[in-house]
Amino acid sequence: MGDHDRETAPTPLPPAFRFPSLTTTVPKEFVHRAAVAEVMLTDWRRRDDTHFDVTAQWPRGHSFFGPIGRHHDPLLAAETIRQIGSLLAHAEFGVPFGHHFLMWDLEFAVEPRAIEVGETPAALEIDVTCTEVKRRGRALAGLRYAAVIRRDGQVAVTGSASYDCTSPAVYRRLRAGRGEETRPPLPLTAPVSPQSVGRTSPMDVVLSPTGEERRWQLRADRRHHVLFDHPVDHIPGMVLIEAARQAAVAVTGASGMLPLAITSAFTRYAEFDAPCLIEAAPLPGQGTGGTAVLVTGRQDGEPVFTSTVTASRPV
Repeated sequence: MGDHDRETAPTPLPPAFRFPSLTTTVPKEFVHRAAVAEVMLTDWRRRDDTHFDVTAQWPRGHSFFGPIGRHHDPLLAAETIRQIGSLLAHAEFGVPFGHHFLMWDLEFAVEPRAIEVGETPAALEIDVTCTEVKRRGRALAGLRYAAVIRRDGQVAVTGSASYDCTSPAVYRRLRAGRGEETRPPLPLTAPVSPQSVGRTSPMDVVLSPTGEERRWQLRADRRHHVLFDHPVDHIPGMVLIEAARQAAVAVTGASGMLPLAITSAFTRYAEFDAPCLIEAAPLPGQGTGGTAVLVTGRQDGEPVFTSTVTASRPV
């Protein structure tokens, strides 16, 4: 038999590559986002029944939460804290997809030096403590949690939030009569000047003029790809927090204002079918060069939310 007829052993395949550390986002469904680009969280780990380690990344630029001066927009912190709550509910506390969340409050405070935009996206490590876990039988009924966000080992943000969650059947009863088929949404109103509220594009403005000083109508443009990332039947809490930020900018006249802290409480759903009036009033000075503004939202004569915005110009 000639050499050309000999069987030769196959060449061994190289060993599989080893990747010690790879980063991706958590599933977008866990944080109630339709766009992967809007997911801030990258991983999580349970330490015990009430303590969790979460990681996140803030982009150097964002289509809506863009840098303010040399700082990341602090409202990225609010969105990060919001996403933590839904992540833990689904991934660790067994809340099925399709259940609904009612946010009662959300607050955060930032350390300006720790949120400066660097040469790469900000990699964040988050210590989460669940302080109140409410159950209805075995099902999670509500959660309060606190978050300490660190960057390069330094505390960049502290914050907390609480919410209740309900089954689809309970939610339908709560929302009876508020669908578009029975109460159509208001026509979209005109924005105030973008520059007056710290924005450059009219599409990013969530306030409309009323002709009264320090009073606006909430503007909810459901075509906005970030604030309305997916269809909803009420105005999201992050839209209300953005309205508070824009009202504080309008009152102070500081378009480059850097929010240092925002404390928000939500008392009822903000609806699309009735005007939501936003009012802002400066509070006494903080003694540190900062400015505080109390922002309230009312609809049908009832309070919807309050926010206290403490801010400074970029430093």
